[in-house]
Amino acid sequence: MLVNNIVKAVPMTPPLLSRRALLGAALAAPALALAAPALAQEAPPAQAPRNLMGFRTLDWRDHFASLDRGALLSDLNARVLHFWPRGGQDYRVYPSSVPMSEEFTRRGATEITLKRRNPVWIPTPTMLATNPDLPARVEAGPQNPMGTRALNLGWPYYRIHGTDNEAKIGRLASNGCIGLFNHHVEELFELVEVGTPVLVV
Repeated sequence: MLVNNIVKAVPMTPPLLSRRALLGAALAAPALALAAPALAQEAPPAQAPRNLMGFRTLDWRDHFASLDRGALLSDLNARVLHFWPRGGQDYRVYPSSVPMSEEFTRRGATEITLKRRNPVWIPTPTMLATNPDLPARVEAGPQNPMGTRALNLGWPYYRIHGTDNEAKIGRLASNGCIGLFNHHVEELFELVEVGTPVLVV
């Protein structure tokens, strides 16, 4: 099955080396071998692993009764969002950010209830209780945490939206929402409709 938006590594042909370059590399090898333990000790501390491409394709029939209005499935473990349009002929998979902990996580069936271009971001009451220094609202623009598009879900405060920080994609990084690269959420925004079913697993 063809899946869009998956990056494939393309093998590159190694450059030809001259005899002088090969001799230099051979002479440098012992020094590099001695330096390797020191380099290993200076490795930066581990961060939460990203999971941009560690996902598999799914069959919509395992999760939805029909594609009458298309369908979206957010796989929190794989940190990806699957989209099937009406007819299922243009299946797409998008890397996403997901809730940072179970406290912020909601699973189950819902649907898209509202589509918003260039949304205004307003922190939730929980966010304000945790960090009272947050702004009361952030207008549309590059500093907006919801990026360029937002798809409201049937659960209060839960959205599928863009981001102002692409480093979050592929990570446990949100307060409950599903975050996408802005160019992906802009694409998805044009393909889904109000009423499209959403399943979060």
